[in-house]
Amino acid sequence: MTYSEETLDHLAQGDFLKANETLELALTRDEDDMLYSLAEELYSLGFSEMAAKAYETLVKRYPNEDSLKTALAEIQIGEGNDDQALAILSQITPKSNAYLEALLVSADLYQTQGAFDVSEQKLLTAYQLAPDEPVIEFALAELYFNIKEYRKAAQFYRSLLKQGILEFSRVNLVARLGLSYAGYGKFETALGYLEQIPEEQLDNDTLFQLAFTQRELGDLEAATANFEKLRKRTPDYVTVYPYLADLYEQAGQFGQALITAQEGLAVDEFNEALYQKASQLAAKLGKNKEATDYLKEALALDPSNLTLVLELSNQLLATQQDQENIALLKDYLAKDEVDPQIYWNLGRSYANLDDYEQALTNYETADRYLDDNAEFLRDAAFFFRNAGRRVEASAAAKAYLMQVPTDYEVEDLLDELQY
Repeated sequence: MTYSEETLDHLAQGDFLKANETLELALTRDEDDMLYSLAEELYSLGFSEMAAKAYETLVKRYPNEDSLKTALAEIQIGEGNDDQALAILSQITPKSNAYLEALLVSADLYQTQGAFDVSEQKLLTAYQLAPDEPVIEFALAELYFNIKEYRKAAQFYRSLLKQGILEFSRVNLVARLGLSYAGYGKFETALGYLEQIPEEQLDNDTLFQLAFTQRELGDLEAATANFEKLRKRTPDYVTVYPYLADLYEQAGQFGQALITAQEGLAVDEFNEALYQKASQLAAKLGKNKEATDYLKEALALDPSNLTLVLELSNQLLATQQDQENIALLKDYLAKDEVDPQIYWNLGRSYANLDDYEQALTNYETADRYLDDNAEFLRDAAFFFRNAGRRVEASAAAKAYLMQVPTDYEVEDLLDELQY
């Protein structure tokens, strides 16, 4: 029995101390072919450090055998030794038979480092050298898919499918092509591919995209069914909940929509979008306290989100909580937030509290920014009339009627102001 065989036997028995001892003997005493086989076997079994020792020994013996270097570089990448891997790969020149393989290995390394442009250049160089090599097309397709350049990804996935390759490295290429088409908005084409995938082969992301695509194409019933299927299959797939809640809302099932949003929050209590959706649904159901509480929870997660601030302000106005609304908005004005909606909402609350001095200040400020906003102009026309500011009221009414000429109530107001 060779020392290489003894090393593998010791590993099979879990005797790592003896395995390391016989490995050292194998490195110096076994034939090169046996040592090469050992290196491959060790790597396949996951003993990367031991495999690296075997490859390093072989590289010293055969410094011009670049395929050994690419194998060693792959191990170094797996161990997180990127600099060492790059140093090894840099020794392989374009004249080497292993250059193509070295390009693929280095492309993978740069991709893991987030250097996608460098990775792309390595792969395109490889593609120029071997345009008919499926592994290169697949690598390019996966790179483009991962960086969301879906149109480019589709080009290579489509090429592989035309060659009759339906799966590569356990990746379903039909699904990938469907997802790529959906990624750049070709939903009808995408659906044709996604619907070909047997249900047992639909992973969570692909099932989500199938439902999303059906939703985009207006097949809301099928989209709801598939989103529900995903929710039941994987309850912690939190992305599904806002879409499913929205579909129930579109169907007028506000109660079910709210329950769905609440279930999503039970999975992810830090999901700002779900709090916002839950608030909107609660308001539609007349559950004003819940609507307010959900927005407060969302704001606690993202205090600088002005959209949430204004939604909460509108909710406080709707429920006549004017003092709380004023406190909320004054706090944001102190942070130099200057959205004109803040001034308008402040003015409305001050007017509700009969504090016309403060209300006028805020309405006049809002008017400088919202003089083309029909909703504001209508409200401002009546506010200025009530505040005794007839000139401003008349100007707001005229500007409003330019946009909505059939509002007879505002026409009557304007007639009143002209006398």
